[in-house]
Amino acid sequence: MDWLYTVSGFVVGLIVGVTGVGGGSLMTPLLVLFFGISPATAVGTDLLYASITKSLGGWVHSRNGTVDWKVVKLLSLGSLPAALFTIALFKYLALDAQALSGLMTGVLRVALLLTAAALLLKDWIKKIAQRDDGTLFELHHRHLPAATIITGAIVGVLVTISSIGAGVLVTVALLFLYPRLGTAKVVGTDIAHAVPLTAVAGLGHMTLGTVDLVLLGSLLLGSLPGIYIGSHLAAKVPEKVLRPLLAVMLLIIGTRLVLN
Repeated sequence: MDWLYTVSGFVVGLIVGVTGVGGGSLMTPLLVLFFGISPATAVGTDLLYASITKSLGGWVHSRNGTVDWKVVKLLSLGSLPAALFTIALFKYLALDAQALSGLMTGVLRVALLLTAAALLLKDWIKKIAQRDDGTLFELHHRHLPAATIITGAIVGVLVTISSIGAGVLVTVALLFLYPRLGTAKVVGTDIAHAVPLTAVAGLGHMTLGTVDLVLLGSLLLGSLPGIYIGSHLAAKVPEKVLRPLLAVMLLIIGTRLVLN
């Protein structure tokens, strides 16, 4: 079965390399629905998987100057404490495996559907935000730091419970709040923020015993070369074709989780 994990890692890594999104939203449901892994273990393992795989992308974007570190800091001020609080709450509640899996599956369904909607509406959201002259619904610039921290906190909770949200949802939020940031900086900032968030959440899950290190190694064995190849294919594959396909895929997966 290990080689199937590696193949899955390669395919997901390829998609992430080409589109920049789809890591958690594809890997976690794949582990749950196809491999029959418990939602808690799938989420915990995927978080560390995402942290390691996105570290390379974050390093590249940092070297290219396509990371707004001020925005990363503001997002992290909300997301990292939120992730730690969520893990601490899990420990305090001491949920049994069935209750924990039920909670994570429920949040996973919502996160998948939100991610699919965000992918489909991304261009429309960007146009609305740009017409709004750089602020969301005439949001004054002095409120942007607080709005960014709150966004980070919401994403921190969502990512810690479901492993989904650090990619597409943060990107859409940044398009609303910082439409003048530029596409490359939005992507780079999103990835740079995702690295510490998924690392903190993943290490938190490790303390809960919901990380499978053997599974993690098998996934990374495929995903790292997949991301490398996908990154080189990104310029050759039109995003306008891939994004709707990915969104439809996530809608199907989310619907299947709802029906299960």
